[in-house]
Amino acid sequence: MESSTEARLQLFLRWLQVNKVELRGCEIKYSDETKGFGIFSSNKVSDGVLLVVPLDLAITPMRVLQDPLLGPECGAMFEEGDVDDRFLMILFLTVERLRKNSSWKPYLDMLPTSFGNPLWFNEDELLELKGTALYRATELQKQKLLSFYDEKVKDLVKKLLILDGDSESEVSFEDFLWANSVFWSRALTIPLPRSFVFPQNLEDQKCDSVNNSTEVSADHTLCGELVDEPDNTIESELQRVDGEVNGVTSTLTSPQEETLWIEGLVPGIDFCNHDLKAAAATWEVDGTGSVTGVPSMYLLSVEGSPFQEEKEITISYGNKGNEELLYLYGFVIDNNPDDYLMVHCPVEAIQSGPLPDSKAQLLEAQKVEMRCLLPRSLLEHGFFPAGSSKDERNSNGKVDHVFNFSWSGHRRTPSYLSKLVFPENFLTALRTIAMREDEYIKVSSLLEELVGSGERQPSDTEIRAAVWEACGDSGALKLLVDLLHTKLMDLEESSGTEDCDSELLAMSCITENHEQHASYENNSSKATNGLTQQKTSRKRWSSIIYRRGQKELTRSFLKEAEHALQLALSEGN
Repeated sequence: MESSTEARLQLFLRWLQVNKVELRGCEIKYSDETKGFGIFSSNKVSDGVLLVVPLDLAITPMRVLQDPLLGPECGAMFEEGDVDDRFLMILFLTVERLRKNSSWKPYLDMLPTSFGNPLWFNEDELLELKGTALYRATELQKQKLLSFYDEKVKDLVKKLLILDGDSESEVSFEDFLWANSVFWSRALTIPLPRSFVFPQNLEDQKCDSVNNSTEVSADHTLCGELVDEPDNTIESELQRVDGEVNGVTSTLTSPQEETLWIEGLVPGIDFCNHDLKAAAATWEVDGTGSVTGVPSMYLLSVEGSPFQEEKEITISYGNKGNEELLYLYGFVIDNNPDDYLMVHCPVEAIQSGPLPDSKAQLLEAQKVEMRCLLPRSLLEHGFFPAGSSKDERNSNGKVDHVFNFSWSGHRRTPSYLSKLVFPENFLTALRTIAMREDEYIKVSSLLEELVGSGERQPSDTEIRAAVWEACGDSGALKLLVDLLHTKLMDLEESSGTEDCDSELLAMSCITENHEQHASYENNSSKATNGLTQQKTSRKRWSSIIYRRGQKELTRSFLKEAEHALQLALSEGN
């Protein structure tokens, strides 16, 4: 380990000690070039509590609003609705990185200086993602961040630095991009007692504003969960996959006190790296300070027996596909069992066909989605399963089917229904979009027959049943085949088939040092096992793994759709 790395680590450890962080059964050490620092077991006596971090040390929106330097400026912007709570924390990180005498310097110096997510790709690296959902999503997000930096961040940070007595430091877009990546790759949603989130000395108006923007839906269980939705701008490109960090099911707060979920960074605990296997640790919040005397977050061992000394302690970031892992955290998992495919039906498909306005009204009435998420696990329930899945940990493998019925008795329930892996909600949307004029007339007739003189409106379930009665499945499946075929062509246009990607991976020798692969085409090569190996950057390798997985999934789901279409046509559906 380089002396500078060791020096940074020692300063950070002293900083943790000063801030009353307790490393009980663990230590923080350098892991490797891909992970950076991690948390490892130690030979210290531990009762299962590995690490204790006072909640006062967490970077939350309330910390920013109470900060002597940032608070006044940010509070006004926040109350006017100009910025949200996430921006507050990203701005805080940007400013503290530039402040010459920042009290957070030992912590910030431990964080990566660059990241492997696509926002940090250069033009050539980004081209490796062409044809994937991430390619367009990254372009859109980069444009939005640049615009946001120019309009809100640059002048504000400069003003805050001048107020701090620093008129020389210059802020750059990279500083803001760095803070944005730190937040999205390390933030947790933390269950906190209301009294901790809203101290009595804060104005009620400010408290209410924070409450409205940071409180998470009651649908979330009370366990450690990583923030995992990038930004509203790319919701059309990337749909959130709900994934929870393996955590506790309750927090140590007073039963009478309301618990609020607040996004934030927790120095120390945020050095836990991800492991696809069962996590070795979880975390828990003691909001009342019943154990240590101050509200704290604990990192807890989930193993029954003591850790092997110097074993890395990991947590799970949840069941996330490579699309999400690469976008948020900058890494991928080869042969990721939680990979998924996003299929989206463009609005143009409605506009280009007959009766676009009528179809749009039907889609709204049926409450359907124009996109669907297809987890890899669905394929185990289809026509061509690779093998029976014994892993029941992921409920995404369950197919949501509505058992259709025929009012006329002429359309039989499909024999293939139990093997159809595509969500009924999405198929309903496709049936409506693919509908012919005569089919639309039949739907209208069926619904008029059902509701009579118009005393009530038909329910969304009744409309869905009428659409299936009139249209069957073949039109929807034909449209789905076309969508998947187009997606596969887009994926293969720039980089070839998945076999081409596999060949590239077989020839790749990953380098971690940026100077080693400034231009991998000019790097020296060597022959191994008959293959000429080329030095390849981690970013390029991750891109190939991700896009190959997307091609494999698209081809597999296309095969399922084509077979279902043949059966639907043969059965008159």
